[in-house]
Amino acid sequence: MTLKRRNFLKTAGGFAAGLAIAPYACSSGNKTEVASTDSVVTKPFGLQLYSLRDDFPKDPKGVLAKVASYGYKQIESYEGPDGMFWGMTNKEFKAYIDELGMNVVASHCDIDKDFERKAAEAAEIGMKYLICPWRSQETLDGYRQAAADFNAKGEICKSNGIRFAYHNHAYSFTKLEDIYPQDIFMNETDPNLVDFEMDMYWVVTAGEDPVAWCKKQPGRYKLGHVKDRMANTEEREATCTLGTGIIDYASIAPAVKEAGMEYLIVEQERYDGTTPLKSVQDDAEYMKKLSV
Repeated sequence: MTLKRRNFLKTAGGFAAGLAIAPYACSSGNKTEVASTDSVVTKPFGLQLYSLRDDFPKDPKGVLAKVASYGYKQIESYEGPDGMFWGMTNKEFKAYIDELGMNVVASHCDIDKDFERKAAEAAEIGMKYLICPWRSQETLDGYRQAAADFNAKGEICKSNGIRFAYHNHAYSFTKLEDIYPQDIFMNETDPNLVDFEMDMYWVVTAGEDPVAWCKKQPGRYKLGHVKDRMANTEEREATCTLGTGIIDYASIAPAVKEAGMEYLIVEQERYDGTTPLKSVQDDAEYMKKLSV
């Protein structure tokens, strides 16, 4: 889930200026306050299990039980050494998630290996999406070829009754030869076959506006990663507990929902002064107070 160094160097040069003008990235002192009383999300919020990548593989069931206790109702898995279902069959994984009162919405996976099998297994347990987590390319033609592959993977998903989506990093929102690779992905994929998961942290990191991009093609960003960014740093890997950074989700969340985003999924990749589980618990408390 990291950027190649060469792509980051392209991004970092304009990062500070980009953040300074991005309307939904602000200093902590000016951030819109999240409601602290009875205003809550109108739909359940989810967790990308990669947030707990150091703990989860050691005890998948125990960690999932803790996640459920924090108030998460939706799960987005990822593919590790034991697959998307972490040593369980797809049905065993689904049954345990159901027992905890949660729902398996999606999973990130390696789309280049056994994709037809993965799509069939995901569909069998009612998952909505299989998601490509990374597709950085060196050239615009490379991005066009990737878009064509997304359409092909979308056909496979559609034939199984589920959807295919692509999850961005900063590289697709950073111009290459004066073109945003994200525009290629969106314009050269079939909306009937391909949706998008917007990682809003990486959009802000690229100096772009998540809401403007959602409004550009309403309804195509069906899922969103909610992750905050530490203040006063140009480091790329600078996620922090929700509400402690510079990204103004109190303003962003209602706007992206209005533009068609259906799932808000927490993800955190860095922990300073706390543990992953405690951060995920604190993230859940923030989400419970986020009015959308």
